[in-house]
Amino acid sequence: MTAITLNFNNIIKLTDDQFYQLCRDNPDIKFERNASGEIVIMSPTGGETGRRNAKLTARFVLWNEQTQLGEVFDSSTCFKLPNGADRSPDVAWIKQDRWNALTLEQREKFPPIAPDFVLELMSPSDSLKATQQKMQEYIDSGVKLGWLIDRKTGCVEIYRQGKPVEVLEFPGSLSGEDILPGFVLNLQSVWE
Repeated sequence: MTAITLNFNNIIKLTDDQFYQLCRDNPDIKFERNASGEIVIMSPTGGETGRRNAKLTARFVLWNEQTQLGEVFDSSTCFKLPNGADRSPDVAWIKQDRWNALTLEQREKFPPIAPDFVLELMSPSDSLKATQQKMQEYIDSGVKLGWLIDRKTGCVEIYRQGKPVEVLEFPGSLSGEDILPGFVLNLQSVWE
């Protein structure tokens, strides 16, 4: 199943608090909101994508436990981006000082911050074009490094601030560069 987009803008434009409450009142439904204020209902992932997402998140958590450089977030975390969109990347990471600059209330709800790093792992039902647009939205919002992994084609798209998208075919690993110092993601389990 693909994502469903609902446009209620001619009826009601949800405030940030109303959108947050909608998500809280419907915990079994994963919502995002695009920059136009349209509500996007995301389909749940299948077992294979969920299993791989968990492994990917664990690798980031282990690296971050060792470095103590920031905070790692899973796909359930929704971020309020500067353009007004509310997005939930599969994996996100924020430098510690940027996270600490938020108030407790901001951290409790949908943090009003663009992560420093995001990763999207394509599900079989995801639209490549829509996910590429989301990745560009992340970069335009201040994300410094983003990885879009497409298991179906074996391609990884690397998004960086101020640079063209780099496309790799079946890479063995990815470097966190200067955004995630010392982090190397082995992709063997993603391609299996």
